[in-house]
Amino acid sequence: MNFALILLILLLVSAAVWAADVFVFRKRRAVGAKEPWWVEYGASFFPVILAVFVLRSFIVEPFKIPSGSMIPTLLVGDFILVNKYTYGIRLPVANLKIIDINSPQRGDVMVFRYPEDPSLDYIKRVVGLPGDKVAYRNKRLTINGLPIAVEEVEDYLHPERLYYSEQFVEKLGEEGHRMLNDRDAPAYISHPAQFPNRENCSYNSAGVICTVPPGEYFVMGDNRDNSRDSRFWGFVPEENIVGKAFFIWLNFSDFKRIGPFG
Repeated sequence: MNFALILLILLLVSAAVWAADVFVFRKRRAVGAKEPWWVEYGASFFPVILAVFVLRSFIVEPFKIPSGSMIPTLLVGDFILVNKYTYGIRLPVANLKIIDINSPQRGDVMVFRYPEDPSLDYIKRVVGLPGDKVAYRNKRLTINGLPIAVEEVEDYLHPERLYYSEQFVEKLGEEGHRMLNDRDAPAYISHPAQFPNRENCSYNSAGVICTVPPGEYFVMGDNRDNSRDSRFWGFVPEENIVGKAFFIWLNFSDFKRIGPFG
């Protein structure tokens, strides 16, 4: 379900009812006559729908985390907020950028339209920028020939499955973030898709090396061995970007999780 499209249709319908009442029907009604129900409800909903449409389309949009690919940064059931303007102002529904502001940076947690099915929204961490040479081999990340520093910390317990993953603090941008590896998971990438610019990537038993094309991004989940990401289905085109995730506003299982993240 394309909620943005539904909201746009509701906005246009309520705006038409409001305009018709202001410029046509109101002038024809007798003084003191009651508004028809469809005018009363349609016109009164217009400012509310307009406010929601502007807020959701241009400022901030809520999302719910459906999978564990971003554990430990984001957990299943986290309700998050996404900044819709930090990477530029885009037209609703069409997602066409009309005002350029900033570009994604390494380490950003980004929401985007899944390249294989743009009706789905995905969330991953930005690892490679346009032109970067990204290597993920033997479960260690190298960008443009420089290894990304990691610091091992205590193992992460997955409470719902009662097993441990190796946990590291990785520094892609100015701030570090936690990421996980499973000891028993293989380093190679199993069954990568035939995605656009597939020739920019080379696979072997140790992992993958990709050169990011212009205007595209290489993204990965923080739960490295439990995330299908750019290693499997390729790059994220700039036109697929939705926004930057920045805040957990609710988790019914743990209210202490509410707050900013990175």
